Amino acid sequence: MIKKTIIIAEAGVNHNGDVNIAKKLIDAASDAKVDYVKFQTFIAEENISVNAKKAEYQIKNTNNNVESQLEMVKKLELSEENHYDLVKYCKNKNVKFLSTAFDFKSIELLKKISIDFFKIPSGEITNLPYLIAVSKLELPIVMSTGMATMDEVRIALGVLLLNGISKDDITILHCNTEYPTPMEDVNLTAMLSVGRELDVKIGYSDHTLGIEIPIAAVALGAKVIEKHFTLDRSMAGPDHKASLEPNELKAMVTAIRNIERALGDGIKIPSKSEKKNIAIARKSIVASREIKKGEVFSGKNLTTKRPGTGVSPMNWESIIGTKSEKDYNQDDLI
Repeated sequence: MIKKTIIIAEAGVNHNGDVNIAKKLIDAASDAKVDYVKFQTFIAEENISVNAKKAEYQIKNTNNNVESQLEMVKKLELSEENHYDLVKYCKNKNVKFLSTAFDFKSIELLKKISIDFFKIPSGEITNLPYLIAVSKLELPIVMSTGMATMDEVRIALGVLLLNGISKDDITILHCNTEYPTPMEDVNLTAMLSVGRELDVKIGYSDHTLGIEIPIAAVALGAKVIEKHFTLDRSMAGPDHKASLEPNELKAMVTAIRNIERALGDGIKIPSKSEKKNIAIARKSIVASREIKKGEVFSGKNLTTKRPGTGVSPMNWESIIGTKSEKDYNQDDLI
């Protein structure tokens, strides 16, 4: 049985505050056959103070070092009405709606919307009141861990467990929050360390350019993959430049589904498709020259050749030194 990876297409704020662009993102996610399309739910003033500066990548990607982080994010809000509109649109497009809440009022909105699981973003992993509030939703949790140490991840996990979330309902995503993430900073094997040390399901939230790293993560055992996407990387906004375009998203999904099929069950046996090749590709013990009845078999009159329909060469030592019971022509199977 194929173990399906949950693929989350992260639309995030790449709608630029326009619900019509958000719907086009849903169209692209549906076309790519992802499991979820995820947005971000927030009230800017509830999250960001007037003193908060933009990240370097946000300044670079927006080409604006004058506006504050609050001013930038305020333009990217989706209203409660927008959320219900997008939930309905997702249902029509046969893709599941998901969003990440960044404040307590937004947590309550997602509770009303009734999502399948709650996604904790990297920036909230050290926010104790937030972690407690999320735990009280009694939903499965997927938690990103960008910027975090193993101890911080362990503490956050402990908060979730202490507040009633079963470990079986928690998946922890390795992540790097630089947009885009340099390849040398991915540290993908840290995902395995998280799974091994904390005994949890693992996944990967990716901000690299391209699709290689999420594919590799699935091969390593990721149960959840999250990847930003956009309609066009040249659009204005903080996250577009580190996002996949629709054709790339589709290629990533196809590759991941192929990897799932290729991983198999781990039992080393001939596959159904290759069994027919055994007799063709393997060899048998054959006469290397004409052999007369009663002649002793040796390395001088025997060799191994295809096809593999005769005595296996693994029986070579038990054949050598015995006598031929009949005449053989060259290349006859023994």
